[in-house]
Amino acid sequence: MIRAFILLFCALAASAQVAEKANEHYRTEQGRKEIGDRQVWSGRYRELHPDKLIEALSLKPGMVVADIGTGAGFMLPFLSRAVGPKGLVLAEDIFPDFLARARKRAEAEGLKNVTLILGSESDVRLPERQVDLALVLNVYHHLNYPLPVMKSIRRALTHNGRLVVVDYYRRPGAMPGGGTMEHIRADQPEVIAEIESAGFRLTDKKDHIRNSQYILYFVPSDSGARDRHSQKR
Repeated sequence: MIRAFILLFCALAASAQVAEKANEHYRTEQGRKEIGDRQVWSGRYRELHPDKLIEALSLKPGMVVADIGTGAGFMLPFLSRAVGPKGLVLAEDIFPDFLARARKRAEAEGLKNVTLILGSESDVRLPERQVDLALVLNVYHHLNYPLPVMKSIRRALTHNGRLVVVDYYRRPGAMPGGGTMEHIRADQPEVIAEIESAGFRLTDKKDHIRNSQYILYFVPSDSGARDRHSQKR
């Protein structure tokens, strides 16, 4: 069944928009403003547990980390502090108005190691072989062209680079406010299969928030890299 799903996915992902429902509110500037406001509201900390997430990423000073779909830049201060002044945070998004908000957040926080990158729906446009870790936080289910996006992330990773995907389970009640079953198109097993079809290998998986969000760890499938999470498998 998963094999058939992958074949269907590969046929559709390169040419069709597969996240239409999830992206309804992103189509207008006003809709994106409302989303951006929610991304930086005070309750977002309790909702995402960024400190717990940073610990799960195992970042080290001097690393280059990419925040894919950075939106209003909620994670930028946490990522910036984790990699330190000798590290670099690449804040990528496909909407210039989101990047403008991310820039303001970085400037307000005095983050000197953040660089903004305007990607496209099918290409993150990151520098090739420069990224130690790419974080896709609550973004995968918004990708209209997941296969080419994942391939573009793979091109950006160093030989020992890692991809970390955090997203919602497809089960009732997983997302705050409801609507999970309409908003999330694929559950964890299908997401793993899709990403592996783009040239990645799963090294670990675990809950981020029980019954709500999971974390998936990948390396390029032709890499010999093993991170600390893969030791548990």
